[in-house]
Amino acid sequence: MQKSQTLFFIALLPPQEIQDYANQIKQHFALHYASRHAQKSPPHITLQPPFEWSDQNLPVLEACLQEFASSQNPIPITLSGYGAFVPRVIYINVVRSPELLALQANLMTHLANQLGIVDQVSQTRPFAPHMTVAFKDLTRQNFKAAWPEFEKRELYFEFTADNLTLLRHDGKQWQVKAEFPFVIGAS
Repeated sequence: MQKSQTLFFIALLPPQEIQDYANQIKQHFALHYASRHAQKSPPHITLQPPFEWSDQNLPVLEACLQEFASSQNPIPITLSGYGAFVPRVIYINVVRSPELLALQANLMTHLANQLGIVDQVSQTRPFAPHMTVAFKDLTRQNFKAAWPEFEKRELYFEFTADNLTLLRHDGKQWQVKAEFPFVIGAS
């Protein structure tokens, strides 16, 4: 019998050239610090953490995301330097803008109200936008070795996020399932 629940999450993906840069950083962590887990998903900013959803009800989820995205304007995103969640996570820092914070809060509210999707952990702490480059399998020892290398390293990118991306776990890694464009000039 086929497993009826699949893991999904919703994110903003940067343009390909920024993904390529972030993937080079992830590869650096894999080669020099034995941290490969971040390579299991494309570079992204998580808006809705992973949740289980029935494959049979995928059209309902996609329609809900389409409805939400069509009422959003594209938003500016700034990536600036690196940050860390000590002692296991290193990430590309995403500047907390009012537009990004509002988009994430509105998406969480929309998913809760329309589909009953609620992430309990997100309810207990503020949204901390970031783009992970090393986590989970980054040992404390390797974190201590890597963080001084990245703590002051310069990085700066700007882009416009113009769609939501739904990612689906295939049992090994995260794949882009669908994209939902924001409507320019949405109210």
